[in-house]
Amino acid sequence: MTPQDIHAAVLAADKRIRPQVLETPLWHSRHLSQASGAEVYCKLENLQITGSFKARGAANKLAMLSAEERARGVVTASSGNHGAAVAAMLAKMGGRCLVFAPVTAPAVKIDAIRSYGSDVQLHGDDSGLCEIMAQEYAAQHGLTYVSPYNDADVIAGQGTIAAEISRQAPDTEIVVASVGGGGLISGIAGFMKMFSPATRIVGASPENDHSMLCSVRAGEAVAHEGAKPTLSDGTAGTVEPGAITVSLCKALVDDWPLASEAEIAKAMRAYMINDYQLIEGAAGVAIAGFLNLAEAHPELVRGRKAVIVICGARIDLAKLATVIAQ
Repeated sequence: MTPQDIHAAVLAADKRIRPQVLETPLWHSRHLSQASGAEVYCKLENLQITGSFKARGAANKLAMLSAEERARGVVTASSGNHGAAVAAMLAKMGGRCLVFAPVTAPAVKIDAIRSYGSDVQLHGDDSGLCEIMAQEYAAQHGLTYVSPYNDADVIAGQGTIAAEISRQAPDTEIVVASVGGGGLISGIAGFMKMFSPATRIVGASPENDHSMLCSVRAGEAVAHEGAKPTLSDGTAGTVEPGAITVSLCKALVDDWPLASEAEIAKAMRAYMINDYQLIEGAAGVAIAGFLNLAEAHPELVRGRKAVIVICGARIDLAKLATVIAQ
């Protein structure tokens, strides 16, 4: 996919999914502006349907399937948010869903999937391995597999965030998003590189688990050797071999700041206190990564207009308690 392809696909997706998802607001963050020296706005995907940006990609992909395909059944893999998004959209459009998820997925996200009437199978501790199992199951049973990121239609759906930013704040100079499998940032970056080529695309990842950054450096999908547990469960796990997002991220993302677990927790606490909204670990990664970039390279950030994608809100209460207690 080229930026031109993504831009066109995002514009089509923006019209296609409008009845299904919210156009989320931009929130000016006084405290993040003061902390970074930039003029910072937050794209509130934590207020999106199902509490995550994932509703966008799921809505676009499922809308492009036939009613017969949806009724026959859809299979996906997810650490939680994508599975909930697919389940929610099928509850609206009609259809059945089976979600393969790691046993480490937060209970609050698994409960959300089941609340929409979909089934969950828990396997292992790596969402990447769940993707392989889900693909095999779909092939064996003649069902449609919906990738959480390695799919052009899903990428276009996530990129509708950038289409909204282009309307809400066309003078945006920096866009920041957390990176797991790369679907979110690929869609955003592909659109923005056509709409505003000078806009800087920042992909933030946890120090403990950053498979996409390792893959970008290697030029192919590789695991992060020595990966450790992270508050950012939404970005954790390996990248699917051959994923189209690896080359897109390598070509389109300008900066790759990392954030420690302490920095992620600190960013989450500060945001919840100063911006009054509940967020999950992956959103904390985007905030912490941006602040680290601002500290390391103030010349790239100071005085610029930046948008941070607050990608989701679902967090287990036990995990939230540890964040607050730190």
